[in-house]
Amino acid sequence: MVSASACAGQVGAVLPLLLVLFDLLGEGVECGINAEVEKQLEMGKKLLAAGQLADALSHFHAAIEGDSDNYIAYYRRATVYLAMGKSKAAIRDLSKVVELKQDFTSARLQRGHLFLKQGKFDEAEEDFKNVLKSNPSDNEEKEARSQLMKSDELQRLHSQAQSLYRQEDYTTAISLLDGILEVCVWDAELRELRAECYIKEGEPGKAISDLKAATKLKNDNTEAFYKISTIYYQLGDHELSLSEVRECLKLDQDHKLCFSHYKQVKKLNKQIESAEELIREGRYTDAISKYESVMKTEPKVPIYTTRAKERICHCFSKNEQSAEAIKVCTEVLLLEPANVNALKDRAEAYLLEEQYEEAIQDYETAQANSENDQQIREGLERAQRMLKQSQKRDYYKILGIKRNARKQEIIKAYRKLASQWHPDNFQNEEEKKKAEKKFIDIAAAKEVLTDPEMRRKFDAGEDPLDAESQQGGGSPFHRTWNTWQGFNPFSSGGPFKFKFHFN
Repeated sequence: MVSASACAGQVGAVLPLLLVLFDLLGEGVECGINAEVEKQLEMGKKLLAAGQLADALSHFHAAIEGDSDNYIAYYRRATVYLAMGKSKAAIRDLSKVVELKQDFTSARLQRGHLFLKQGKFDEAEEDFKNVLKSNPSDNEEKEARSQLMKSDELQRLHSQAQSLYRQEDYTTAISLLDGILEVCVWDAELRELRAECYIKEGEPGKAISDLKAATKLKNDNTEAFYKISTIYYQLGDHELSLSEVRECLKLDQDHKLCFSHYKQVKKLNKQIESAEELIREGRYTDAISKYESVMKTEPKVPIYTTRAKERICHCFSKNEQSAEAIKVCTEVLLLEPANVNALKDRAEAYLLEEQYEEAIQDYETAQANSENDQQIREGLERAQRMLKQSQKRDYYKILGIKRNARKQEIIKAYRKLASQWHPDNFQNEEEKKKAEKKFIDIAAAKEVLTDPEMRRKFDAGEDPLDAESQQGGGSPFHRTWNTWQGFNPFSSGGPFKFKFHFN
């Protein structure tokens, strides 16, 4: 018995040779060719040999127009159609050849091969049996008998696969269908059956290629377009889902399932596009509201809730709402621990919360899942610098403010602390020394955080007042208490109004 896998590659390997052989066999057959038709056939043959298929096809068209009963012209045009991948047109021409010359075994063999690829076993067997009745050559007889055996085996396997599908043994059915489809590559029903098996097995993504092939192999296949659209939708690809359901409606604008699905996908797609536009504009609060609407529009497909939360997490992080970002990002990461986007956004939120070790951990996890991401590498380096920096002097902590504090908040905090810790407020010598140190730190914090360039350096993990952070060695920004004597914490940079005196 011949298995499907054993004979699967034979058609592909033998077919090109057969095409050339059959074409050559037709050379010496007398069929009453007139001079003009003969010229067109000869030109077409040369162009076909040169691989100029479109030009060759035009000459064979002309030959048939000149003699509509010339079977050689139809046969050669069928050869061109096959080379162009137009199997249906090739079968029509081969059928015309058989009609005009029933004992032309080459055409019957060729058509039988094509019927087998289409999964039309009865038609294929009829052609192969007719070859055996037409005084074939030894090679033709051998080929016809081989293909009859193959057809019988494929039919048996086909019936077995259908039985396994009914028994819900989808894995074994897929295995059998794999072998059959290596030969019957143009059988739409077999591809749809394998697609159903994949869907039943919980692997809908694998069904898409078979269903897409089925839309091309079967005319007006609205059912396949609908299934492809619903699969994409369930996988979270709303854009491709919308594209496929539109193809269904092009074939039948009144298709109830496709129209209902189209309305749902279009609404969801519009909300997501709107939300993304708001993010691009930096309108993060509005984008969060829009993504909350997305979750309400499609509460039954979990992937849309997860994707919406991932983007809400991003919006909170970009909007420097760190606590909210951490909460939502964590919800996403519980479902998808390797979600790089959520890891990056949560890491940024942790940095705002001064949870540097947690930020480093998130960036390292993200890097393990996306090694070549420059943004992750830079974020990790920044988090490591900020951790090191936090172990030294943190100007935000000195002033008791958050990292995203505005300039007005910085100045307000500075004035309050400078007034509280000014050494003139202390009489005890030890307390005065402690106050001097505190006051220096407070003044330094204000200097760094109110200067945009210095603050940018500090936020990147570099202390602009620290000698070790300066590539040139010594720091021109090193401060002592004497530097700050006579400094008015309540001025905004104007002339000095009063002076502090110290013993």
